[in-house]
Amino acid sequence: MSTRSANPDYVIAPPAQVSLPIHGSDKRFPVHRVYCIGRNYAAHAVEMGHDPNKEPPFFFQKNPDNLLTGTDIFPYPARTSDVHFEVEMVVALCGGGRDIAVDKAEALIWGYGVGLDMTRRDLQGEAKKMGRPWEVGKAFEHSAPCSALVPATEITPPTSGAIWLKVNGEIRQHGDLNQMIWKTPEMIAILSQYFELQAGDIIMTGTPSGVGPVQKGDVMEAHVDGVGDLKIAVG
Repeated sequence: MSTRSANPDYVIAPPAQVSLPIHGSDKRFPVHRVYCIGRNYAAHAVEMGHDPNKEPPFFFQKNPDNLLTGTDIFPYPARTSDVHFEVEMVVALCGGGRDIAVDKAEALIWGYGVGLDMTRRDLQGEAKKMGRPWEVGKAFEHSAPCSALVPATEITPPTSGAIWLKVNGEIRQHGDLNQMIWKTPEMIAILSQYFELQAGDIIMTGTPSGVGPVQKGDVMEAHVDGVGDLKIAVG
């Protein structure tokens, strides 16, 4: 069990607080944890070889310092030759708790963003075959490019609308937020059954079908209606 002190004497310098920019503001959003839901669009579940009608929701995590902001370059990672894009709507929480009711969940949302769940698909595939965790495929450095957050008070809750991704100007992914199997309030409620959610938590809400590889020099453009855009090149 960890302990905290008002004036601790650390044996090494503590890591910097990870944070996300806020659209139209000099302030930033401090990040606690990053949760990701898997196969939350039926067509994507099918393209990955699964039946969305038979699966309960499942989650995995990226690390807060996997978030990539303030740059137009995604560095192509090591130990892979098959890096895939997955465009996702990002939800940022201003509150938390355990066993949150679905009808109370939306009040905990501080804002929204556009994110990419970059995946070393070859390493993830090897882990799946051996029944091992996914971290080497999912939670590597810079694996979660993210736009500035838009406060929930400034937009209509994005429950429908286009979500898409282009590579070099060509549409590769296209879906609608209303195609999510588990809606945002449901995700929050289910997560809170397994984890104690906190202000500062980030949820990546799943990706539509069409995921695929990128190469160095490719330019990715991601969009979520009512939320914003993200443009980043593979470096």
